[in-house]
Formats: sequence, C-alpha cells, structure tokens
Amino acid sequence: MKILQDIAHRPWPLPSSLWNMQQKWRNLLFCHWPISPDILRPFIPSSLQLDTFNQWAWIGIIVFKMEGIYLRGMPIISVVPGFAEINVRTYVQYNGKPGIFFLSLDVGDWASLHIAKRWYHLPYQASDVIFRTESPLHYCQSKRRREQSIPAEFKVKYAPNSDIFIPKQGTIDHFLTERYCLYSTDLQGNLYSGEIHHQAWPLQHAEAEISSSTLLSPFGISITDVLPLFHFSKGVNTLFWNIKKLST
Repeated sequence: MKILQDIAHRPWPLPSSLWNMQQKWRNLLFCHWPISPDILRPFIPSSLQLDTFNQWAWIGIIVFKMEGIYLRGMPIISVVPGFAEINVRTYVQYNGKPGIFFLSLDVGDWASLHIAKRWYHLPYQASDVIFRTESPLHYCQSKRRREQSIPAEFKVKYAPNSDIFIPKQGTIDHFLTERYCLYSTDLQGNLYSGEIHHQAWPLQHAEAEISSSTLLSPFGISITDVLPLFHFSKGVNTLFWNIKKLST
C-alpha cells in the first residue's frame, strides 16, 4: 500500500504494518480558536498535558465527509455508507508525544455511535448531520437529537480560497493539523492511545461563515470574541491501528 511508504513527514515511526482500518476523509474544514489553557484544563485528563502554540491552547471544530470505512482484508467495500461528522478537539501530549483529545464527535452513523464509541472510548453524540456540496461551496449542519441532555448545533458554509500547500513544521498550520495519535479515556479513567497514519495534509486557506454554533455550550466555553483560523483540505486516506491502554 503506497500510503505506508510515505512516512518522511511523520514525527515517529509507524507502529507496524498491521493496521486494522482505513477511513477516507473528504472536504474538511478546520476551524480553530486560541484559548487559555486554564479554561481547557478541567476537561482534559490529569495524565495528559495540554499542547500549546505561543502559550495558547487551541480548540478546534472539524467538519468533514466520511466517504468510507474499510477493514483490513476488505479494501473495496465500505462497512458503512458515507456520512458527515463534526468533532470538537484540542491538542495534548503524553510523555512528550503529541496527539488529539476529543471533547465531542457529532454523527448520525449507527456504527460510530454503537461500536466505535466503545471500541475507541470516544465521546460520540447522536446528531442529525447534513452535508452537501455545491461547488465551490460546502454546507454542513448538525443538531443533537432530543435524547441528548444538552442541545447543541452547528451550521457552516465554507470554501477554499488559496492554492494547496503542505504545512511546514514549526508553523501554526502544522501544529493544528499534523497529528498522528489520539488519546481517550473510559468511564473508569483509564487512558488509551490510538495510532493513525496518512499522507501530509494538502491544505488550503479557507473562508467560512458559521451561522450557528453551540457545540461548546455543554462545556461552558465561549469563543465568540475571538476570530477563528480556517483551513480546508480536499482530504486524505487514513490508517488506524488497534487502541492501546496506557495507564489507569
């Protein structure tokens, strides 16, 4: 598989060649806001350190279309139909290893809500998510279902507005996107890590109009007085390895 040979951009070696799942992410919008580390700290496990850039922590809302999920040995048939996802995340380190920590992931996909949620110990939320493209614009909106205790929604339209570039190490573009590990916790507080791999992000600067955003309301976080950074990517194919328990 060609993606396994494209590793020069990775910050550490591949864990092995025995990945177990491939996902195809398309037409992504990265929305990022700087935020005080003190505001985010209560939502991050004590075993993780907040990763900062210029002394700021960063919170991201990422919108994309999941084009397909493929299990190892089944490279042609996706195990689910395509669906849209909106996740809220921040950036952390564990023993010096940088990664992603998710605060929420809004999807309407049954497998994500009932299988991946338990498998990867990720905070998936049942939502009605609609995604459509009217080139060059992409539209996405989500609304948590009634059974969710705290309502939350997000609505955005966006488009790229620059040439494609590969983010350079040491830049904010690189810090916010080039991550090859996720961290999660279970209900007992155990910490887990999941390794991922993809080719370097083909990024573009983007313009976006967010007309509704309450995904951070459950955490009591307000970012309305800060201008976001927007990036677009046409997408990457991503490999996942089995999640591993790190600590209790």
